[in-house]
Amino acid sequence: MNKITRMGSDQAQYAESITIPSNASLVYVSGILPNIYDDNAELGSTYSYGNTKVQAHSVLTKIQNILAKKNLKMKDIIQMRVFLVGIPELDGKLDFKGFQEAYVEFFPEHNVQTKPTRTAVQVVSLPLPGTLVEIDVIASTVIDLI
Repeated sequence: MNKITRMGSDQAQYAESITIPSNASLVYVSGILPNIYDDNAELGSTYSYGNTKVQAHSVLTKIQNILAKKNLKMKDIIQMRVFLVGIPELDGKLDFKGFQEAYVEFFPEHNVQTKPTRTAVQVVSLPLPGTLVEIDVIASTVIDLI
């Protein structure tokens, strides 16, 4: 096996499982938090970072840029862990719809071969006050052995 193999439905938003060969390189990206969205909002408030969709888009863009520095693309992500804080508008529950709206902008294809495995969980809070989204990923690419 000399390629990364992804299993699952093309209609799903994530891969059910991924197998990587022994000649694959792994890149671990630490948990990434969003950039400030509104400089005029009170620092540390949710408003300063935007809603879940805005924050998820910011985080995914930052991940995309980190991967690009390693000559990797979003489709090279093999695992994604998503941490979401609940919001008052949903009675303290996480805004998965908002996250998903941003996610499909980065993973639009109905093709399991371009999607990572993914876990999303609700957390009470994140290290930076006002943030609702933190994501860490593992990306992989196959190294050609000559």
